[in-house]
Amino acid sequence: MRRRDFFKTSMGAGLAAGAALSLGGYDKLWASAPLAAKYDMVAVMGGNPDAMFDLGIQELGGMGAFVQKGQKVLIKPNIGWDRDPEIAANTNPLLVKRIIEHCFRAGAKEVYVFDHTCDNWVNCYKNSGIEKAAKLAGAKIVPGNSESYYHQIHIPGGIKLQSAKVHQLLLETDVFINVPVLKDHNSTRMTCCMKNSMGLVWDRGYWHSNDLNQCIADFALYEKKPALNVIDCYNVMVKQGPQGVSKADIVSMKTQILTSDWVAGDAAAAKMLGLAVEKVEYIPIAHKMGLGNMNLDSLNIKRIKM
Repeated sequence: MRRRDFFKTSMGAGLAAGAALSLGGYDKLWASAPLAAKYDMVAVMGGNPDAMFDLGIQELGGMGAFVQKGQKVLIKPNIGWDRDPEIAANTNPLLVKRIIEHCFRAGAKEVYVFDHTCDNWVNCYKNSGIEKAAKLAGAKIVPGNSESYYHQIHIPGGIKLQSAKVHQLLLETDVFINVPVLKDHNSTRMTCCMKNSMGLVWDRGYWHSNDLNQCIADFALYEKKPALNVIDCYNVMVKQGPQGVSKADIVSMKTQILTSDWVAGDAAAAKMLGLAVEKVEYIPIAHKMGLGNMNLDSLNIKRIKM
């Protein structure tokens, strides 16, 4: 798959900006006042995960556009699997670390990181590299392995999913930042923004047995939505998902997508995987429910190549 097929246009317009960032100046970016966001989505290609985020978040107005002084922030990566970072089953730890740093620079009081993992949570947190990265940046790591952490919420308008038990951090924090890793999935063809929300809930077995695609869209009706979605497309698992088997399952795409619209984010991610958006069933369902916009041609997108 050719990465340029993602947006069917040149990303070279951002070369100058990318070159300037590569010379340093991260502190100046973090210290600058929030700018009015001009774009619905920013796609950055060609850099390391942390450097791409530095540039991408600046184009959306800086982290101060999403996190205010004194707020508590939940960062929700994918940490579901006991895999090394090279397998790309989990979100890249460098990206998680940089997002946390930006949150604190914006004045966040506390930053939390958690996932309801599929494998043993201690091993997932450790071997993914995310626990170490998060702690180095000053965030608090919280487990999601006990039902006692979860509280019942109602989802008005849900078709298959009218309620769910969500982790208390989703209820207690001021800002929710969603940081999925893009990858192949054996049930839904793809996992990214909206499906990453399954790591927020306890009773996800119900989703799998009651129209998984509709449940994913239904959960997006819940009022506590991500203020920002940061899609990790640095190394992408294009087969054997969601766990992966070896490095042979991975394609290096060195791309990152930032957007407040998780339906749009998933639509862009589907194109990265070479999938027709309509074939990832929960995307058109959520679009028709008015939960976001899957029509990328109607969005104002900033494309940058570093």
